[in-house]
Amino acid sequence: MSEKKLPLNESEFLKKIEGIPTPFHLYDEKAILENAENFKKAFNWAPGFTNFFAVKACPNPAILTRLAKLGFGADCSSLPELLLSKASGIKGEKIVFTSNDTPAEEFRVAYELGTIINHDDITHIDFLYDALGKKFPELICFRYNPGPDRTGNAIIGNPVEAKYGVTKDQLFECYKKAKALGAKRFGLHTMVASNELNGDYIVETARMLFTLVNDIKRELDIDIEFIDMGGGIGSPYRLEDERIDLADLSAKIEALYKEYNQKVRLTFECGRMITGPYGYLVTKALHVTKKYKDYIGLDACMADLMRPALYGSYHHITVVGKSGLAKDHTYDVTGSLCENNDKFAIDRKLPKVDEGDILVIHDTGAHGHSMGFNYNAKLRHAEYLLTSDNKLVMIRRAETYDDYVKTLRFEGAEVEV
Repeated sequence: MSEKKLPLNESEFLKKIEGIPTPFHLYDEKAILENAENFKKAFNWAPGFTNFFAVKACPNPAILTRLAKLGFGADCSSLPELLLSKASGIKGEKIVFTSNDTPAEEFRVAYELGTIINHDDITHIDFLYDALGKKFPELICFRYNPGPDRTGNAIIGNPVEAKYGVTKDQLFECYKKAKALGAKRFGLHTMVASNELNGDYIVETARMLFTLVNDIKRELDIDIEFIDMGGGIGSPYRLEDERIDLADLSAKIEALYKEYNQKVRLTFECGRMITGPYGYLVTKALHVTKKYKDYIGLDACMADLMRPALYGSYHHITVVGKSGLAKDHTYDVTGSLCENNDKFAIDRKLPKVDEGDILVIHDTGAHGHSMGFNYNAKLRHAEYLLTSDNKLVMIRRAETYDDYVKTLRFEGAEVEV
């Protein structure tokens, strides 16, 4: 069973947020850093172990700089993520740039920054070579898609249907081609599941990669310098979910490492499991209504957290100050977008909710604020950090109307192209 707690007791929590406009996202610094340290310690047997934090999970420099101080790198998927990582003190080979239909300009910047470029398509090799003016990186990595040999899950999909990665035959051709163009150092990456809570699935991913490392050495005489296991370690969103036992996971991977006579550096790109459980969407009940069902209308909407609408994801909800009361009411918990799937919960058992109650939606520290959007001209809300010394600091202000219209050209101010 997972435990869903606020970072402070409920009365302290209400006092701490008094006067702060809702909704907003809140992160618990102490818990995030302790969790990150525990991840590192679990794999301290692995030479050069690194977690490239998935920037897409929580792209805020207040988080990135703190993780960088622990030795974390960054996993990036776009030019802004590259620049944000650099500005947060993460540089060079501490950054993995995982390409996915990537423009030439972004490849050039990734190369100039000295990052590890991780290709997920064989055609990107020539594309990169041309983009760099007939040059090629000394260090290159390829993303492997095992196709029918592995199963995915609801978030990442069936590998056969996935747009990511190269097939096994293509993988060997990729290394040969990259070596011919001047590559001298090589990495191997995969990402075959997302939000996985079965540790043995991650162990089998390690077995798959260790096997490939040995096959590549035998067939191509190429030494793989590091393997990137991807992210995939899940977060226990539901009360009945069990968190992966990192010590057990690490011990099983270490046994395989020795069995397969490995010397490669082991890396991950976990984001969700680092910050996810220690982020909260704080919101207020604006309306409590009864139609064919009972509804709680919040001042947050799916523009603040789209996972329930996108994936049907569960997020636990606490009605602050009422957690000791019986959950004897059934509600759909909704937002204000003109979309009927703008619901954080359907038929959720909660205590009786009154207008003005503060609700906290749990486990929003990854893919919460970062997946926000401006549909219906909704303005994106602020982010706050509860620091280790119990201060509440704003780490991103809320958007304003001026922010929203800043890039527009009103009549009479159009720019001819």
